[in-house]
Amino acid sequence: MRAAILQMTGGVDPAANADILTAAVQAAAADGATMLFTPEMSNLIDRDRERAARAIAPEYADPVLAEVRSAARAAGLWVHLGSLAVRRADGRLANRAFVIDATGTIVARYDKLHLFDVDLPSGETWRESAAYAAGDCARVVATPVGALGLSICYDLRFAALYAALSDAGARVLAIPAAFTQPTGVAHWEVLLRARAIESAAWVIAAAQTGCHADGRTTYGHSIVVDPWGDVILDMGTVPGLDFFEIDDARTTDVRARIPVLAHRRAIPPVER
Repeated sequence: MRAAILQMTGGVDPAANADILTAAVQAAAADGATMLFTPEMSNLIDRDRERAARAIAPEYADPVLAEVRSAARAAGLWVHLGSLAVRRADGRLANRAFVIDATGTIVARYDKLHLFDVDLPSGETWRESAAYAAGDCARVVATPVGALGLSICYDLRFAALYAALSDAGARVLAIPAAFTQPTGVAHWEVLLRARAIESAAWVIAAAQTGCHADGRTTYGHSIVVDPWGDVILDMGTVPGLDFFEIDDARTTDVRARIPVLAHRRAIPPVER
């Protein structure tokens, strides 16, 4: 199954980001892809919370989501929007992933479970929970590339989520991100390969890259990893669109060779 992955340098203007996304939908479909994967925060990258708040809308009114749904319908393409910043009914914000089918219908949503609250040695401080509310459920959805387990960025560090997703039938794991430069250099590839290996599943990780208008720098290196842990695509740091093939037979073969899912056991209480 042919799929496409978008690496982008998102900015503070949702309309400009929408133009990038809709162009990617059209290009992906024209080159024979069945599904497109985009990064975390595809509609808005802005660490100025006051300015960002003015641009973040409820899901039903988000113009970027509306444009991508329309483009998907016109192109006949499935889209995994890695995430959008949206406003919840209670006024809090959500970092929310969407799976959109080839008719433009939203078939799945997922709100990021693990929020990025850290102080990095580089001096960067992030408090995602100051504005965003964490999700309360995990999600697996049927797609043309296979049963897709949804996650977002910092979720990557929590292996139990991916065990739950693969136990629930996921054969492909989506891990869109806007990874920081220092954490990306240290941990990005090794964690993605680990999640693929321990779940014997494909990993598709569309990423933000480069220097953004709000002053942050993201790591890039959108990656696709096969169920054996081999990196079959690494986009480096240049924004753009690339393509890859998902072979479900590879998943079946790896799971037969090392049946990690069948061998999983509930962990007993830890004695101290």
